[in-house]
Amino acid sequence: MTATIDLNLTLEPARADDDAALAGISRRAFDSDAAVGGSGPGGPPGYDSADWQRQMMTQASAYWKLLLNGRLIGGAIVFTYPRGRYYLARLYLDPDYHRQGLGLRAMAALLDAYPEARTWRLETPPWNGRTRAFYEKAGFRVVRETAEDVFFQKTMRGGHGA
Repeated sequence: MTATIDLNLTLEPARADDDAALAGISRRAFDSDAAVGGSGPGGPPGYDSADWQRQMMTQASAYWKLLLNGRLIGGAIVFTYPRGRYYLARLYLDPDYHRQGLGLRAMAALLDAYPEARTWRLETPPWNGRTRAFYEKAGFRVVRETAEDVFFQKTMRGGHGA
């Protein structure tokens, strides 16, 4: 006998008291990149710092926490710019929740939270095939590549990807 469990994935604004939990999840998420081409554990600036997470909650346009059935499983940091331009600075999930479709669901919910968005941009390191494939699957297109970064963009129309 099998049972279907309704997986309720939600986005909520992160709060200052989420800082340590978000730092821990971010550390595990970015450290897991060592398994897909990273030179070892590590991540972008502040990825494992509770202080940095709290700072981003005040400096970013939005810092979202991702909840699955009420359990914190990840985060997303968004910056907004004039004329409907948005920048996704970070999107991360606890590695225990990778490869279950939750990242794509989280991305869809995040994009839906900004119906006024005209363009989304983000970047990822060129060695990380996992994130590159994820963003392409989410409808982002590579617009430029350098030795350090792959730059993605997604043009939106009417609240939905073009």
